[in-house]
Amino acid sequence: MAVNANDLRKGMAILHNSDVCVVLEVTHRTPGNLRAFVQGILRSIKTGKSMDVRFASTEKVETVPLNSRRMEFSYKTGDDYVFVDPESFEEVTVSPDLLGDSRNFLVENGSVTMTFVEEKVVQIELPASVVLTVSDAPEGIKGDSANNVQKLVTLETGVQVQAPLFIKTGEKIKVDTRTGKYMERA
Repeated sequence: MAVNANDLRKGMAILHNSDVCVVLEVTHRTPGNLRAFVQGILRSIKTGKSMDVRFASTEKVETVPLNSRRMEFSYKTGDDYVFVDPESFEEVTVSPDLLGDSRNFLVENGSVTMTFVEEKVVQIELPASVVLTVSDAPEGIKGDSANNVQKLVTLETGVQVQAPLFIKTGEKIKVDTRTGKYMERA
């Protein structure tokens, strides 16, 4: 299916130079009295490299269908992360590069949404928040309770977040996966 370059959106998959690419960013520009164009950053599925591409705003671009599935994080092997489809038990191995900071919030059997293009993972979406166990929380200093004082705690995945002084080792807390901030006790 072909769409105008003006209709490109972040997360879409397109065919560019006979290669399937995922749109990472899109900006519409209209410089002075020149013709409008669309500036996009695309990531190639084959090579994994990103490129800056400029399209005329009326140029036709071929889109590629995306397929999303719910998967569960199973385990880490070496540097790679293994996810399992809970219905078919099919395993998918993902590199840490594709996960980025999301790997700080992966817990065993945790649910994620994976987007595939031609059976290759292109995007992983975590739930808005996850519940993690505090593995290390230093004691709060007595009397140090002035307005919303926080301390740095370490969670079961190894990531550190700021949490209130009353949080102790072994407690479960809810963390926002988009910002990496403490939300509440779980």
